[in-house]
Amino acid sequence: MATNFEGQKLVVIGGSSGMGRDAAADVVAGGGSVVIVGREQARVDETVAALSRDGKAYGIVADLADRAQVERVQRQLAEDHADATLLVNAAGFFIPRAFFEYDGDFYDSYLELSRAIFFLTQTVARAMVDGGRGGSIVNIGSMWAHQAIAATPSSAYSMAKAGVHALTHNLAIELAPHKIRVNAVAPAVVDTPLYEGFIPKDQIERTLHGFDAFHPIGRIGTARDIASTITFLLSPETDWVTGAIWNVDGGVMAGRN
Repeated sequence: MATNFEGQKLVVIGGSSGMGRDAAADVVAGGGSVVIVGREQARVDETVAALSRDGKAYGIVADLADRAQVERVQRQLAEDHADATLLVNAAGFFIPRAFFEYDGDFYDSYLELSRAIFFLTQTVARAMVDGGRGGSIVNIGSMWAHQAIAATPSSAYSMAKAGVHALTHNLAIELAPHKIRVNAVAPAVVDTPLYEGFIPKDQIERTLHGFDAFHPIGRIGTARDIASTITFLLSPETDWVTGAIWNVDGGVMAGRN
């Protein structure tokens, strides 16, 4: 996407793979710089190296389930990247589990990620306000926040993503006076590493394509499908859009074949 991001810096929480990485690549291609926050050192290093071939990229490695590490990331962002005017919250994991099979630890894993996203967003948004340049935030929500799917029981994941949608609406109102826009995308089934938590890597492609017909368009999504919309929402081309939850889902929310 040939959007001009000259002089802008993007922070991507969960940016070392999938749609977050692709959105970061768009910003770098548009002349901006990026900060990649990811859990795995090797993935973060490889992503930063790839993006640095076209522009400036920085990496921060942290486990967002660890509150001490989240606080460290907050300090790093506040001290080293307070000039960021763009934020994408792309971190997430998805493990279907029946309601009666949850225990406290598994439930809390979703809670901790939501907490991390909340406070990292607070840190970046506060710097945007202090900098007085405005900004744009895009959250990754989910179709599962809108609908329950029998094939993929995911009550805690759905609760967490519904919270992301609610956070989007609330921050859009609170941050509008500071010229900061806040939007979200709600994907359906997308071919990303999100599913590695419960599907062996060598079976992901075949398993996900079993959901092709679930989407009226006839195929699952790609990271690029979602990233193109994220980049559009980050850009000045959507300067009058805030508080929106955009369904980028191959038509799933419109109905079924």
